[in-house]
Amino acid sequence: GLTGSAWGDWALYTASPLRFFGGSSESYKSFDATTELGVQQPVGFWDPLGFSKDGNEANFNRRRSVELKHGRIAMAATMGYIVPEFVRLPGYLSPSEGLKFSDVPTGLTALSKVPALGWVQIAFFIGIVEGSFGFD
Repeated sequence: GLTGSAWGDWALYTASPLRFFGGSSESYKSFDATTELGVQQPVGFWDPLGFSKDGNEANFNRRRSVELKHGRIAMAATMGYIVPEFVRLPGYLSPSEGLKFSDVPTGLTALSKVPALGWVQIAFFIGIVEGSFGFD
């Protein structure tokens, strides 16, 4: 009937793709982070805190994606710190407050010069970017 008994004993079908998640078949291969792309000599697989010991591929892929995202954010922040030393945008940062881009100092002192609504716009933009792009 509907349980598969009409076709015989399911225990005999060990190589069937329907039994993929059984784990007893030799065709089933568990996740091994040490064989992933990027593992190379002389360091090999480097996970000093043991985050991948659980063998969960989804967690591994998410951590890898987050690591790439954080690296990109760090690169953008570095460029955002260096470029204003050499290039200034023309025009106004805040026309309502009469604040020009050329009036904003470089470095961390610029943080206090940005108006409150400017920070709201920045936070809103970051939220859109974070919510629009998944962990691929």
